[in-house]
Formats: sequence, structure tokens, C-alpha cells
Amino acid sequence: MDQPIILDRLLKHSRKDMVSFHVPGHKSGKIYDRFNYKNFTGQLLSIDITEIPGTDNLHAPEEMIKKAQEKAARFYKADHTFFLVDGTSCGIIAMLMAVANPGDKVIVPRDCHKSVIHGLILGNITPVYIQPEVWVEKGISMGIRPETVEQALKEYPEAKAVLITYPNYYGICSDIEAIATIVHKYDKILLVDEAHGAHFNLSDLLPMSALEAGADIVAQSTHKTLPAFTQASMLHVRSQRIDVNRLKVMLAMQQSTSPSYLLMASLDLARTIAEAEGKFLMNQLLGHIETLKNQIMESEKIKILDHTTVASYGVKAVDPTKLVIDMTALGIQGTVLEELLRTKYHIQMELANINVAVAVATIGNERKDFDRLAHALMTIKDGKGIVHRHVETPLYSYQLPKMKLTPRQSIYMEKSAVDFADSSGKISGEYLIPYPPGIPIVCPGEEITTEVIEYIKTLKKNGIQIVGLEDTTLQKIKVIEL
Repeated sequence: MDQPIILDRLLKHSRKDMVSFHVPGHKSGKIYDRFNYKNFTGQLLSIDITEIPGTDNLHAPEEMIKKAQEKAARFYKADHTFFLVDGTSCGIIAMLMAVANPGDKVIVPRDCHKSVIHGLILGNITPVYIQPEVWVEKGISMGIRPETVEQALKEYPEAKAVLITYPNYYGICSDIEAIATIVHKYDKILLVDEAHGAHFNLSDLLPMSALEAGADIVAQSTHKTLPAFTQASMLHVRSQRIDVNRLKVMLAMQQSTSPSYLLMASLDLARTIAEAEGKFLMNQLLGHIETLKNQIMESEKIKILDHTTVASYGVKAVDPTKLVIDMTALGIQGTVLEELLRTKYHIQMELANINVAVAVATIGNERKDFDRLAHALMTIKDGKGIVHRHVETPLYSYQLPKMKLTPRQSIYMEKSAVDFADSSGKISGEYLIPYPPGIPIVCPGEEITTEVIEYIKTLKKNGIQIVGLEDTTLQKIKVIEL
């Protein structure tokens, strides 16, 4: 019999002694060693079932799924909670289509996840982009200022809603409470992509949750920062402004008609663990993080982003469980640091850009994980054989590209391939997305500039993957001729 390729590769990876500072939040199942309820991990195949008598139905829940969602709603202080088995992306698309009709405008930040753009395309919704503050020297998207949101609402009073990413991929949190107040002052709806903030209600030392701040509807990736299986997320509603019946219709359109009971069970288990032990585990985690910072404090050349580092840029708070590590003062790029940690020290980070490497720490991590990370960082700092060089950060203005066509219009238009290097002034027919974190630099329908070309080429040269293009070598890009 032929050998299964993916399974063999996954099994090989599972045998490595890797420390997980990446998603999912259960950290290779380690947290289930402590909370292996009724030995469920040994019974996964036997409980991988479908809608049969006694198992309820996600799209018309009446019994166990309904009760589990109601418990989650009480835990998150929501009016309604919906389990998502197709990731937070399907929740984001559904909530956009639930609050806006075709042709409507929605105010969205330029650093939104690509799923937001997909929602705009599917709903035929026109984006009004607002620009977050940017720490240009580090290439990090920062906060959205409340006054930026208010200005957009004044200029586009016809906009139906505002969508905010909170926190962003680097743990940066805008003043979501002030933004909610402004949005509701103009009688609009606040949607929040809180993919990386499902844990915020576990400690007063963490940023305020979006629901607590006054958001109307919030999508969370439970699998990223809590112990749920990959792709298992939740959507919370806490507002009379949301037509819940319409939202259910949109969710049914976006989610599989064969929902995974393993994913739903993991959501219920993640909520159970978080509700029963989450505050204790989070207190432990924050202690481990503080110990790590103390261990590396002796070196001024290792920086970990915190609120004192970014006391401006529209930042209200920084999630301390996101460890944004900067060793550029030692001439070590973020991409190089990520590779060193992975290949020499068996520590897998979540992402890296030219300047920083990012670790996602969750209640699934243990003290020994942080000790290994601290040891690795200090060894790298003093290590021999490492190529240290001045890090040239490509400067980028982060000006909003000119939108010549809406995302929806551009998807259906004829496209032709041209040399990427010669595409300045043309209308892109494809995405240019550095991944991770999956934030578009250019979307279909927007004008390509010389600055964009040079920036993308530099990112790729420095090991950043660029997705969204048919030609992965970046020699060609498809454009639209009007």
C-alpha cells in the first residue's frame, strides 16, 4: 500500500521535541494531559460522528449544542454565542453580510485580515479603509485612533458599520472602548475581529475584552489562545442592533453542512477548562512570562515589546501573552531568529518579520517552555557562528492604495499577466499579502505603485512569504486593464 504523505509528515513532526510558541492554544495537546476528561484523547475516532439521533444539529440546535453555546454565552457575557467549525473567517464573513446589504459601505482598517476582504467580496460591500498607526522602523501595524474612526464616520455617514481588529497579530490593542462609544454615537454597529483575544476575560492584567468594551458582535479564534482544536472558533453577539435571525442565515451559508463534532466538543471543553481553571492558569502563565523577562533583562540588546515601548501610536494596551522579540540591536533579523530557534533549539515561533519574531503563549504552555526560550535567547545573544549584520528595514509609507475598482468588481474582470517589476501604475488583479500575518498590502482593484513593488521584493528577499499570487516566484502579477 502506498504511504499517506500528510499523515506521515505530521507523525514525524509529532515525534520532535518541539516547544510550541505557536497556535493552536492546546500546545500539541499538552494541556489535555492535565485535563484529559474521561480519556477523550484516546477516543477521538469513535466520537468523530455526524448528525444522528441524540447528537443535535449545529444549524438548528435544540439540545446539547444549544446548551453548550448557552454556557459559552454566559461565560463571555454575550446575549448569543455561536460555535464556528470553519474558523473565525466564516464568522467574520457572516457578520459582515448580516449587517450590510449589497452596495453598502463598511469602515474597515487597512490591516484587516484577508477574510474581511473575502466578506466584502461575497457580500458586495464597499470598503472605506482607515489607516492604523504604523511603527515604520519596525514594520509593525499599531493602533487605530478613535479620532480616525470618527473622521471616517463624518465623511461617510452612509456607512452601516465599523470593523476593528482587536488585538492585532502583535498583541496591539486600540482604545476599543472609546471607539465603541464613537460608533454608537453615530448609531452604527461595531464589529470586532478578536481572533487573538479569546483569553482576555481570564485576567484583569490583560486588555479589556471587546464585548466588555461595548462591541456589538465579536468573532474569536478559540483555537488560537485557548485549548480548542484548530479551526474551532466562536461568534458572540451582545447587542439589540444585530438581526440574529439574519446572522443565523449567513452562518448557515458559510459553514459546512457536515460540521465536525470533534471541533464542537473541543470548543465546549475549552470553555469548561477556561471557566473552571482559566484564571488560575492565566495567573501562572503571566508569572512565567514575567520570569522570562527578568531572565533576559540583563541584556539590553534583547527587547520584548510592551506598553512602555509603544506608549503612542494609538495603542491603548498590549497583550503580554504575545511575546514580540526584537534582537535587531545584535544584527539578528526576526526571520533569522525564528529559524535559529526552530532549527537549533527546537522552539517553534508563530511568525517573524524582518525585525521581530513573535511567540504566542497560552495557558497550555509550561514553565519549562519559557526556561528553554530564555536559555536559547541568551545563547543566541552570546553565540558564535551566527551571522550578525545590520538590519536594513525597508521603509514603507503605508499610504492607502488608490482603489480603482471594488474588491467584488475586480474579482470578475478579465486579467492579464505582466512583469511584476514593471507593474507600477497598473490595477492589481491579485492580492499581495505578506504571510503571516495575512494583512494585504494590495488588494484586487487597487493601484500598484513603485513603492509597493520595491517593498514586496525586499520582504521576499528577506524570507517573508508573499501569498495571493498565481506566480509564487513573484516574476509576474495579473492586472486589470480598464
